[in-house]
Amino acid sequence: MILGLVDEAVAAGARQAEACKLLGLTSRTLERWRAEGIGEDSRAGPLTPPSQKLSPAEEQKILEIVNGPEFRNLSPKQIVPALADDHETYVASESTIYRVLRKARQMAPRGHARPPQPRRRPTEHVATRANQVWSWDITYLQSPVRGMYYFLYLMLDVWSRKIVGWAVHETESSEQAALLITRASAAEGVNPRGRVLHADNGGAMKGATMLATLQRLGIVPSFSRPSVSNDNPYSESAFRTVKYRPEFPRGGCFTSLEDARSWVAAFVAWYNFEHRHSAIRFVTPNDRHTGRDKEILAKRKALLERKRQQRPNRWSGETRNCEPVGEVRLNPAPTACHDPVA
Repeated sequence: MILGLVDEAVAAGARQAEACKLLGLTSRTLERWRAEGIGEDSRAGPLTPPSQKLSPAEEQKILEIVNGPEFRNLSPKQIVPALADDHETYVASESTIYRVLRKARQMAPRGHARPPQPRRRPTEHVATRANQVWSWDITYLQSPVRGMYYFLYLMLDVWSRKIVGWAVHETESSEQAALLITRASAAEGVNPRGRVLHADNGGAMKGATMLATLQRLGIVPSFSRPSVSNDNPYSESAFRTVKYRPEFPRGGCFTSLEDARSWVAAFVAWYNFEHRHSAIRFVTPNDRHTGRDKEILAKRKALLERKRQQRPNRWSGETRNCEPVGEVRLNPAPTACHDPVA
């Protein structure tokens, strides 16, 4: 059966070494089996139980001890040394106690700590034009006072990467965030109803004022999983661009709130109108946001084709891809194509 599975995987295009690795084998083992003409697996397994196997009475004793008033809130890693120190008793190793608990279906978390909760992936959102899906986040900007920061609020359009709203404040609050989304929606001049606004799980993002504002505007909130920065990649990428600009203050420290606001205003103007973004075929976010990217890319493609025809010996393959980027996916499903962020 294993030989047949490997042959089927190789015929489908897989590498034999990788197929063997998934099955816990080496390629050398597979070659030996083929050379020996091995048939069915004739191994019968052990015929006698292990000599050190616990008896039912011993397993019951372990369960009585770990479920008793003294140890019912402790893990086996704490129970074994406690028995040795306080009672000069050893009944079994930690792994054996875990095995007995698992057999008795008592592997639930011991104590009052909340057990780990499964976190579902965020809903996938697909943007096919501007102002369908926005992403936003807050990052720190260092102030002259150690331990005190300014807070940069940044909202961008996932489809075009254009920064549609920003603000710098001395505090982080849902009230400031609500005011920003209201102003950004008004500045875009489009009906915000049905738009998706994605954020992480910070207090400003999930505050009552912010959620009430989104409901009033008809905007659909979307949130990342706790402590998973990859769920909000577009905002994280934008913040990296912010802090790696050559003009960013040495040491990352702004002298005042006005200084920080002035610098961010200049950055946003550069980012939206001058920066050729690598994920959108090196056009500016504003060109893509307004639909001018199609014209720009068509002219670029025509120029490259002319140059290729004039000097074909200088071209080893096709010209640069000048087709406009299509849909953009936020938190794509595992089977979907991942759109580049940077």
